[in-house]
Amino acid sequence: MQSVIETLNKIFMTSFEKSGYDRELGRVTVSNRPDLCQFQVNGAMGGAKLYKKAPLIIANEVVSNIDNNDVIQSINVVAPGFININVKDDFLHSYLHGMLTSQDYGFEKTETPQTIVLDYGGPNIAKPLHVGHLRSAVIGEALKRLNRFYGNKVIGDAHLGDWGLQMGLIIHELKVRQPLLCYFDENYTGDYPETAPFTLQDLEEIYPFASQKSKEDEAYLEEARTATQELQDGRAGYRALLRHITNTSLQDLKKNYARLDVDFDLWYGESDAQPYIPQMVEKMKQDGHAYLSEGALVVDVKEETDTAPIPPCIILKSNGSAIYETTDLATLVQREQDFKPNRVLYVVDKRQSLHFERVFRCAKKTNIIPQDTELTFLGFGTVNGSDGKPFKTRSGGTMKLSELLDTVEAKVSIKDSNSMSAEELKELSQIIALSAIKYGDLQNPCESNYIFDIDKFASFEGNTGPYILYTMVRIKSILSKITLNVDTTNNPFVEFTCDTERDLALTLTKFNHIIKETVKKDAPSILCQYIYEISNKFNAFYHDKKILAESDEKILSSLVSLITLTLNILNTSINLLGFKAPEKM
Repeated sequence: MQSVIETLNKIFMTSFEKSGYDRELGRVTVSNRPDLCQFQVNGAMGGAKLYKKAPLIIANEVVSNIDNNDVIQSINVVAPGFININVKDDFLHSYLHGMLTSQDYGFEKTETPQTIVLDYGGPNIAKPLHVGHLRSAVIGEALKRLNRFYGNKVIGDAHLGDWGLQMGLIIHELKVRQPLLCYFDENYTGDYPETAPFTLQDLEEIYPFASQKSKEDEAYLEEARTATQELQDGRAGYRALLRHITNTSLQDLKKNYARLDVDFDLWYGESDAQPYIPQMVEKMKQDGHAYLSEGALVVDVKEETDTAPIPPCIILKSNGSAIYETTDLATLVQREQDFKPNRVLYVVDKRQSLHFERVFRCAKKTNIIPQDTELTFLGFGTVNGSDGKPFKTRSGGTMKLSELLDTVEAKVSIKDSNSMSAEELKELSQIIALSAIKYGDLQNPCESNYIFDIDKFASFEGNTGPYILYTMVRIKSILSKITLNVDTTNNPFVEFTCDTERDLALTLTKFNHIIKETVKKDAPSILCQYIYEISNKFNAFYHDKKILAESDEKILSSLVSLITLTLNILNTSINLLGFKAPEKM
């Protein structure tokens, strides 16, 4: 189905063109003054400069050239040249019926689907997920679901950090603690054990210990660097240890991502890009892009229009080892060979913007990917505490993601319910907590920092996830008490009984447009604002209209259809955002 705005666009763009003006001036927007009108066209003001005419004259000419139609109820031209529009109730009824009886509620998938590789997650092996990983996971998962709903093919990649100095630190510290392990015997030729010589808890202790020691002991750091280089050069024992570290870490990572209802198609790490590095480097050399600078192999990526210095992109360090930039570039080569994506979208902390700017420029300059491949850096802001600084535990440490989930689940825990078992109450707490966390994050523009206010996010009042869920459960409760069988094959909608009913209906018709805008702008906050608006409109309608007291069967049927569609739109939307609603609360 065409969105309502698309339908109105066609009418007004045609009329602008018919009146001798650029048809693009006829684009329709939702009114920012709903007390005056439902939609408006502001193109007459822009046309005044182009055509040297008063905007009122242009607006009146356009309105006079609009043909009779079944869509528009009223048009008013208001100084200095606004065109205010209201649509017919019959049109709304017909549109709502189309939504109710169509797949995906009338949303039309794109006619030009893209293949998108979505890089989100980015956890480091051997380190627990913490609050800093929250936004990448939550935003990335929402964008994955939204793009798939839109009709794009999306490959989600966790892109594990498993190839840098942290691996060398862990391997070296293991060698210090257990030097007799076969992994450290260069003459060992047998099969390596299938069971790791450490536990997840061991790893979580080893890495911070080794990291701190490397800052205090230069010789220790140099040994770790050597281990890193030998790992990258393919030393068999170290590669076997890497597999152990990865497999041990992945069990915990997958468990915590599952609690967030986040999953990936690929659990590739930086190490998976290693086979692509030699050929990529050779191509950069042969094409004259890569050159030696102070022993390192680099590619210049500065441009004449730069107003600030842009350092070269380092391809290999002076000792020949790969770094973050190297593996990111090689990963692009890998993704091009495996998927030939139209777009690669990175959901990463915005503080890494310079790194990705250099990587993107280098990738295009050296032609390791096609020039028309779209590379997008979606940099997100930080999750802060009430002090405005990155969110910490009470003791001042970095909070584990599992600890954050536990804290919010305890906050929303519903204990006084005689109708639910302990298991059901626990599941309900998990559902509400996830809505609080995800909605609390996604309602903010991705690039903005925000304060993680547990009391606010867990509230059942205001612009929160639990409020959205409460609205949905209220609708489910109403529907469960109605025995009327609604026939949706014929148009079940009749005359609106109150203004708030019309307001709700009009808001529902924006679903098609909202999804397109959300995907187009990579902005889940748009969808959050929409479902908050629906919830508010429904609750206003609920207080105005006593649905269960309605005695007229046709009116009741219409009301049931309306609130059923409301529930369906909310349910689809929250699933796209990455959480779900319970049956009761």
